[in-house]
Amino acid sequence: MQIMGLVDTFRDEGLNVLIVDDHEMILEMFAMYLEGSAGMSVTTAKNLDEGIDCITDNGPYDVVLLDLNMPGMNGVSGLRRAIKANEGKPVAIITGSPSPRMLDEIMNTGASGIVLKTTAVRSLANAIRFMHSGEHYMPLELVRERHTVSRAVRHGQLSEKEMTVLTFLAEGKQNKEIANDLQLAEPTVKMHVTAICRKLGAQNRTQAVVMARDLGLV
Repeated sequence: MQIMGLVDTFRDEGLNVLIVDDHEMILEMFAMYLEGSAGMSVTTAKNLDEGIDCITDNGPYDVVLLDLNMPGMNGVSGLRRAIKANEGKPVAIITGSPSPRMLDEIMNTGASGIVLKTTAVRSLANAIRFMHSGEHYMPLELVRERHTVSRAVRHGQLSEKEMTVLTFLAEGKQNKEIANDLQLAEPTVKMHVTAICRKLGAQNRTQAVVMARDLGLV
């Protein structure tokens, strides 16, 4: 997979873009910039069925962007429908903070890329041009996160004790309960939780459990 930097290197103007998202503010913001500053022709829809109708009525778009969590998507099944309808032209996902497992599922389904909802509109235009050129787009922050998690697991950086604590975290137990079960001091358990989060690249214990489940660790 190729990774795009934020350099404005692609200048294909007049692209026909379809954005499908149930958040009206996101639709308006993206469409306004892409049409006004990037010279693209933008069609918007508020759910997957409307988006599929747009593709059917107007022919395949140069690039289609789909909100992952809007009505009708049902995970990647909606992505498959859009890819088939758009006749081989790029279809990408818009999302918030996808898990590593979801990232893999999206890309393995045939998406041309993943765009974060926090993406600056200038970067969005670059991403669309990049995907239209035939490349696959993924923000560097997602690539780094995947690399951090896989490296921690690959090199066995989680100790046996940390794996035990992680298992208890996945069961929803608090530090005090884990300390009692393992006959450890509570500050020691807290230290293990901190180490687990650091090694998995998680911001908190909840995210650590989600990432661990995605990786099949718990």
